[in-house]
Amino acid sequence: MTPENLFISQHHQLIWGTIVLSVCAIIHVGFLAIMVEALAKMGDWVERRTRFMRTALLTGAAFAMIVSSHTIQVWLWAYVLIHMGAFDYLYNALYFSLVTYTTVGYGDVVLPVEFRVFGAFGGVTGILCFGISTAFLVSLISRLLPRSIE
Repeated sequence: MTPENLFISQHHQLIWGTIVLSVCAIIHVGFLAIMVEALAKMGDWVERRTRFMRTALLTGAAFAMIVSSHTIQVWLWAYVLIHMGAFDYLYNALYFSLVTYTTVGYGDVVLPVEFRVFGAFGGVTGILCFGISTAFLVSLISRLLPRSIE
């Protein structure tokens, strides 16, 4: 690969990495917005339940939505990696996407050199979305916990 092609390749990786990261952010924020509405609607129904049930149902629903959002994002990264030609097999793409998104990064499956900048965006996406998820759950639990203790 010539230096000119490498520059163009890196430029495209930055653009496509930014696009996929942005789509994932939209998905995640969308799931959180839907979750706020769903939790508000569940609020009246769970208010008549025991403290344990209220806490378990609301936290469980939020957790399920967050896990669903992260799962969709990992699948999206895997699909894009296959579409771009970085992997031939879905298993490898999913495994790499999950390990990168969670920032575990075992290193047993690596991207070809020409996709590494793009692949790093998967880790950035995971860090940002896990941060938002953590903040959301902390906020939810901090609102539920005092009510559960009373």
